Amino acid sequence: MNQQSMDKPRQLLGGLSAKDFMSKHWQKKPLLVRNAFSDFKPIMGRQSLFELAKREDVESRLVVNTPNALKARDQWSLAQGPFKSKDYPKLNQKAWTLLVQGVNLHNDQGNEILSHFDFIPRARLDDLMISFATDQGGVGPHFDRYDVFLLQAQGVRRWRIGRNKNPQLEQDVPLKILKNFNHTEEFFLNPGDMLYLPPQYAHEGVAMGECQTYSIGFRSPQAQDLTQELFSLMSEALADSTWQRNPLYQDPKQSPTRSPGEIPVSLQYFAHQQFLKKACDSELFHEVLGVHLTEPKPNVYFESEQAPLGVKTVLARIKKGATCEVHLARQSLMLYDEKRIFINGESLKATGFERSLLRKLADQRVLRSADFQPHLHPTLAPRMRAVLELLAEWQEQGWVLIDID
Repeated sequence: MNQQSMDKPRQLLGGLSAKDFMSKHWQKKPLLVRNAFSDFKPIMGRQSLFELAKREDVESRLVVNTPNALKARDQWSLAQGPFKSKDYPKLNQKAWTLLVQGVNLHNDQGNEILSHFDFIPRARLDDLMISFATDQGGVGPHFDRYDVFLLQAQGVRRWRIGRNKNPQLEQDVPLKILKNFNHTEEFFLNPGDMLYLPPQYAHEGVAMGECQTYSIGFRSPQAQDLTQELFSLMSEALADSTWQRNPLYQDPKQSPTRSPGEIPVSLQYFAHQQFLKKACDSELFHEVLGVHLTEPKPNVYFESEQAPLGVKTVLARIKKGATCEVHLARQSLMLYDEKRIFINGESLKATGFERSLLRKLADQRVLRSADFQPHLHPTLAPRMRAVLELLAEWQEQGWVLIDID
C-alpha cells in the first residue's frame, strides 16, 4: 500500500487513518467503532457453523455456563471439538457458546474480512474466529495475550472492559476466568460495530439474545516459545547443511593434569566460539524465522483443486491477452524478507522481477495478467517460464489457484 492510503480516513477505523490508528491505539488503548462495516450480515448461518465444527480439520470449543444457586459462582464446562449434532445444547437453553477457529481457512468471505486489516503485518495475523452464543452466552471475564478486533455480526453483545490490574484467575474452572474483574467501560455492539482491544486488556462479552461475534486475532509470540522454536529449527538446519568449515578441536599445548575430571578451559572456549558462530549466523536465523512464521498449523491440509495447467499454454495465453489470475489458497501463508520468499514453511531465494512478482503475491495474495505483462519480453522468456513452473508446482501442492479465461 502507498503512503496516501495509510493517511486516508477509514470507516473501518471510525474515521481514523491506518497511520493514526497504529500510532494512537495499536498495542496502547481500545477503540470502539460504530458501523465499521455497513449493513453487515453473517458470512454463515448458525447451522453452517455447527456443521463446520463437526470437522476433524477444524478447531472448535463448546462452553456452557450453568448458574448454581447453591454456590457463589456459576458452573462452567468446556468441551473440545469435533462435535456431533447431539453434543449441542438446545437453542432455547441459555448461556452456551460455540467457538470456531480458523474460519478464514474454509470460507472465502471469512478470508475477505481479514483482507480489510492488511495495514497490519501479516506475520502478526492469526485467524478469524466465530463465536455463536445463545442469550447470556459468553466465556467469562478474561484477557488475551494478543491484539483482537471484535466485530459484531449478528444480534447484540454487551462488552465490559477494563485494565487488567489483578491477573488472579478463578480456581478449578476449565476456562481462564478473572477472579476480580472490575470494568470501567460498557458497550452494546450491534451488527457492523467493532471493538479493538490491545493485549492483556480485560474484557467480558455477554450475548443479549442469540448472536454471532467475529474475532480477528493478531498473534504476539512469547519470547520463550519463539526462542525455543527457533533454536530447534536452527539445530535441524545445521544438521542438514554441509559445513564449509568444520574445524577439529586441537590442544597441542595441553599440559599434564592432576584434575582429569575438570573440563579444560580451552575446550570450553572452543565449544563456545563455535556455538556463537552458528547462533549468530544472521542469514540462517532470518531463514528459520520466516520458515517458522509461515509454518501451517497442525490441522491445516492442502489439496489441489485443479487439474495442472501446462506452463507453455499459460505463457502463450497470457501473451495473447487472456485474463489470468493466480490466487494464494486460503490456507497458504506467504511472507518475505530482504533476501528470501517464504511460503508454508519453505524458503527460496529470488532476484529481479521474479522477486517482485512473488513479493506482490505475498502482499496482495493475487497476481493478475497486468502483473505479468511488463516481463514478457523475449529476452526474459526463460526466467518467466521458471516463475510459471514454480507457480504450477505450487498449484499441484494446493498452495495456489490459477484461473485463465
